[in-house]
Amino acid sequence: MSIAELFPDAIADGEGTTYIPLKDSEYRNSYSERLFTAKHYDWRDDFVKNGYVVIKNAIPRERALKYQKDVFQLVTTFSNVDFANPASWTPETLPSVPGNIYSGHGLNHEKVFWEARLEQGVIDAFGHLWGTDQLLVSYDGFNVTLPVKRTIQPWPHFDQSPYKQGLHCAQGIICLSDHTASDGGLVVYRGSHLLFEEFFKTVPDWEKNDYVELTPSQLAWFTERGCEEVKISCEAGDLIIWDSRTCHWGRPPTEKSEHVRTVLYASYAPAELASAEFLEKRSRLFYAGEGTTHWTHSNLASYSAHIPVLAHRNQPSSPPEPSDRLLQLAGIKSY
Repeated sequence: MSIAELFPDAIADGEGTTYIPLKDSEYRNSYSERLFTAKHYDWRDDFVKNGYVVIKNAIPRERALKYQKDVFQLVTTFSNVDFANPASWTPETLPSVPGNIYSGHGLNHEKVFWEARLEQGVIDAFGHLWGTDQLLVSYDGFNVTLPVKRTIQPWPHFDQSPYKQGLHCAQGIICLSDHTASDGGLVVYRGSHLLFEEFFKTVPDWEKNDYVELTPSQLAWFTERGCEEVKISCEAGDLIIWDSRTCHWGRPPTEKSEHVRTVLYASYAPAELASAEFLEKRSRLFYAGEGTTHWTHSNLASYSAHIPVLAHRNQPSSPPEPSDRLLQLAGIKSY
């Protein structure tokens, strides 16, 4: 069943994202307030100061590399890529999708991705950040980027509306490969989350979408105030967590790139922040094989990349085992 059939009032933007209307709801984010007002004496202090953190070895390295092999096998079902033959790699080897984010067509619910989302080290990190292990996780997409030089314009952006104050979304990247500065990947502007509200007071009449892209002059406002550009490098098994108020974008590989960057996007948030209406509608997406954006507990939207060979597929080829923990993280079973 398509999203249009599931939600007749849904609004498609024509670029792969479909927004599903919800009643307005406000909540007091006490988790965020405690996080930013207390001293923690662990990596949370770095997260609060810088707007991002890298958790080393959230997944054992060998298991992360096994997940990467599973992802490679999945990708070969809808592309002509030969991961064993680097000489054959070109920019056209894989389907061209925005940001190299593959989503929709049941891909988000493949067994390999749910296994990664269920990794205890990943859950524990987000639980430590939010102060609870009763979490929801996004049905997010994944990224496979070949080490082929590409020239694209930067798109520094925030994934939170200027009209939302405080931390509302902690985004995550589960690294299934090594990737260095040459391999491309996440770029953040350190400390920009702390200037988020100040900046938006200077420019009125922003849209209320949870996506705001900055012009070069607007980005300069942050860099002139000390927000250093940082390209994050990681190893297989590492977890990156960043505040959605931290300005960021995805840099492409350079000519010196040597690794096939392979990552899963996964955001976690306290289950109690989600309304009953949100959970009910999100459960429909789960059973329909649809994905979501980075948002976990509000702003319900589904993103599907345009992959012609998968146009008529809407379920995973290898579905996960529906354990109690999986269904809790999916928001289908109560804690």
